[in-house]
Amino acid sequence: MAQAPMIAVPLKATNEIDWISPLKSYIQNTYGDDPERYAEECAAINRLRQDMRGAGKDSTAGRDLLYRYYGQLELLDLRFPVDEQHIKISFTWFDAFTHKPTSQHSLAFEKASIIFNISAVLSCHAAHQTRTEESGLKTAYHSFQASAGMFTYINENFLHAPSADLSRETVKTLINIMLAQAQEVFLEKQITDQKKVGLLAKLASQAATLYGQAAEGVQDNVNRAIFEKVWLQMVQAKYNLMTSMAQYFQALADDDANSHGMAIARLQVAEALARDANKISHSFPGTLPPNANLNADAPYILQEITKRHWVAVQDKLRELNKDNDFIYHQPVPAEAGVPPVAKLPAAKPIPVSELYAGQDISRITGPDLFAKIVPLAVTESASLYDEEKAKLVRAETERVDQANSEMAASLDYLRLPGALQVLKGGFDQEILPDEDFRTWCVDVADHENPGTIFDSLHGQKQAIMTVLDRSAKQLDMEESVCEKMRSKYDSEWTQQPSSRLTTTLRSDIRGYREALDEAARSDQQLFTKLRQNQNEFDEMRLAAETGEVDALFQRAVNKGRKASNTNSPSTEPNLLDADFDDGGPSVVEQIAKVEDILKKLNLIKRERTQVLKDLKEKAHNDDISQILILNKKSIVKHEQQLFQQELEKFRPYQTRLVQATHKQAAMMRELTLTFNNLLQDKRVRAEQSKYESIQRTRASVIGRYKRAYQEFLDLEAGLQSAKNWYKEMRETVESMEKNVDTFVNNRRSEGAQLLNQIEQARAASKSSQAALEQERLRGLMERMSMEQPPSPPKQSRPVPAPLTFNTGPAYHKSSYSSGQHTLPSSPPPTQTTYGHHQQQSSQSGFNTIYNPSSHGRIPGPASPPATQSTFNLGGHMRGPASPPPNQTSFGHNTYGNPNAPPQGYQQPPPQQQQQAGGGGYVPPNFVPPPPPPGPPPLGPQQMINYGDGYYNPNAPPRPGSASQHQHQHQQQQQHQLYQGQVGYPNPNQGGGAGQDPWAGLNAWK
Repeated sequence: MAQAPMIAVPLKATNEIDWISPLKSYIQNTYGDDPERYAEECAAINRLRQDMRGAGKDSTAGRDLLYRYYGQLELLDLRFPVDEQHIKISFTWFDAFTHKPTSQHSLAFEKASIIFNISAVLSCHAAHQTRTEESGLKTAYHSFQASAGMFTYINENFLHAPSADLSRETVKTLINIMLAQAQEVFLEKQITDQKKVGLLAKLASQAATLYGQAAEGVQDNVNRAIFEKVWLQMVQAKYNLMTSMAQYFQALADDDANSHGMAIARLQVAEALARDANKISHSFPGTLPPNANLNADAPYILQEITKRHWVAVQDKLRELNKDNDFIYHQPVPAEAGVPPVAKLPAAKPIPVSELYAGQDISRITGPDLFAKIVPLAVTESASLYDEEKAKLVRAETERVDQANSEMAASLDYLRLPGALQVLKGGFDQEILPDEDFRTWCVDVADHENPGTIFDSLHGQKQAIMTVLDRSAKQLDMEESVCEKMRSKYDSEWTQQPSSRLTTTLRSDIRGYREALDEAARSDQQLFTKLRQNQNEFDEMRLAAETGEVDALFQRAVNKGRKASNTNSPSTEPNLLDADFDDGGPSVVEQIAKVEDILKKLNLIKRERTQVLKDLKEKAHNDDISQILILNKKSIVKHEQQLFQQELEKFRPYQTRLVQATHKQAAMMRELTLTFNNLLQDKRVRAEQSKYESIQRTRASVIGRYKRAYQEFLDLEAGLQSAKNWYKEMRETVESMEKNVDTFVNNRRSEGAQLLNQIEQARAASKSSQAALEQERLRGLMERMSMEQPPSPPKQSRPVPAPLTFNTGPAYHKSSYSSGQHTLPSSPPPTQTTYGHHQQQSSQSGFNTIYNPSSHGRIPGPASPPATQSTFNLGGHMRGPASPPPNQTSFGHNTYGNPNAPPQGYQQPPPQQQQQAGGGGYVPPNFVPPPPPPGPPPLGPQQMINYGDGYYNPNAPPRPGSASQHQHQHQQQQQHQLYQGQVGYPNPNQGGGAGQDPWAGLNAWK
């Protein structure tokens, strides 16, 4: 039997457009990104539209292709506003019925056209199914409803249709046609399955109603030249056919209900409607228009179906009339008195969200081409949903934690499972420590031994004391030398006393000593703490190093139990062996029951933990971004409803957690009852004291080692602080020692320069006395030459050689007008006589012995004038002046250069230095003898010839002379004095009490 023809909606056609250039331009101008990064995505969206234009009319592949393009348009709309102001693309579509072109720049027009084609493809797919097969019938039934759902989406979401095929009236008519055909397909299935005639009548009545509503819309569209007239004929024929079938099946139902007269009346109505349907089916044109989208044999099939039904109605009507005339004699009501048949809807529009129910929507639409450009609205909605998930997970986690805490608290109150070990004798064999105890022992072993640290601290303390003693000794030695020099030279030693300058250094040394004393008292307190807990520290360290922590704990517990006079376990019978048959369950059975309940509780806890883990994992992997994108338009006002629907996927996990909690509560009640019964057993009560004693001993041991560990931590912290303190103190003391060394070196340099000035001043004083004697001699010689002697005879007379004085060294001529005086030097310490000068005199060319006593008394040196109170010494001979009383140190800073001269000291000129160190030796208070008789004295313009040369006051001493030896020895003494060889001891050599700091200065005395 041929199946009834169905109406299929034609597809809209469109022109080709370009997506690539406008999208790239918008990405560059609006998002500021490189458009070439999205070249592949732009090409993909462009290729999708090209493929959509050739989608098949009657295949699921064509439907999926259209839906994929539509899905990408929805995703595109979230990021790119396609309109006349932003991305301006002209979309041109042709009307599905009139083929008139319509162009707009709105993306909504593009999407509405795509959805229209999806609906058209669904209708074509359903109309071409073979409904004689069950799979084909189901596909047709679903596709007609889906097509109605897509048409409904157009009417609900797209207003102001630019073309006739998208107008609300046209789309509503198409919805009624699709639903009427779906109802008809369902009726065919029920007729095939031979359902009750009452049900069939209701289904046919609903189909007739839908066709009647569609007929009105089709009539309007035909009048506006939108639909073909054949669609109106098809819908009217279907309407009459479905109405006739409804009256026919209801007549059969009335006949079965003994309403024979009503059944005859319904059949009369059905016959008239069947006749009209058959008449309309014969009015189809011979050739169907191509836009009707109907098969060429559709009119003939419809004629056959209506004819067959008309004949069936006529046969049934004759049968019932015959039976009523001969048997029932019921009156037949008029047509106006026939009530309408009840309706039963079996078809409804399938929403877009349910079109792919049970399928992966991302597989149909494909990946989001522009996923790298995330729309802010979707991100915000996803964040809100994530917060809802987090609230759910937190609430379930709190419930699980609370259930675990309640179980742990109950077991701890019942002292389970430890009490069972006591009852079974388990504690008598092995007593294991807490994990904290093992941690304490390992931590003690990992730290450095406090005894070693104390030894290190003692060594550092001794080193600091040595530095302080050495610094103090240097300051004392420097002060002692300074005061000895002051007592020796009296007012000439103008160096400022050290006591004023070393106040800060000595105060620092005293402060450091006091700090060391205070640190020693703190060290003693730490050492006392170590001595008090030494045994526990050693036991814990040894146990951790040898891996015998458990053995140490057991020994401590056993020792505590013996101390408390607890009986040995071996002297008491085991409860498992001391059962008495009193008619009740034995102790072993009761313990086994308690253990079984504990196992079940542990299983409940593990199951609950696993369910919570699965819930967290599912919540973490749950992503509804695609759902939010697909429902972007509909979730504006229904966001929370969507969230609640999505959160329902976690409901099974929540239910399992609640069930586990209830089951745990029931098991805990059973455990409490069973264990209390066990404790009330007379064989068990005797063990209570034993268990409590063990627990007290164990707690005592734990407390003792916990206190010891805390003391160890305090001790370690104190020792670390002490190590840091001694390290910093040593650095501070060493820095102070450097300051002391710098100060002492500066004082030595300052003293050396002052001593040099004092010695030069004294030498100059001695030289001035000799200069006065020479002045007196010159005056005497001038008086002697006042009268000019007669001219010598012309005969030649030998000139006598220069005189040689055996009583002293030869004197050179001095210039009295220069104001400079030669500074005599003391002989070396090893020389006590002037034999060197005598030897030099003996080598002269004088052989005549001169006796000055034969010339009478030699007058002494002349005194200075009455107006002169002192001998006129040069200004450079003054010693250094002391600083004023309000100055505590010399203003000139010589740090870093111990040999630098003090501020205000001026170096004497080279000529003065040469004269000060290079003149001949003149004994003090020496009076030269008068000249011998002979030729008259030489004139002032002539020079006196003594020996082999002339006297030059600026000439250096002759090699080998006493003056040269004295000059070299004086420079050597001054150099050695403040280089650490004379006076100040070497700090590196120490300084014993028996060493004389003034060794080597005998030449100054």
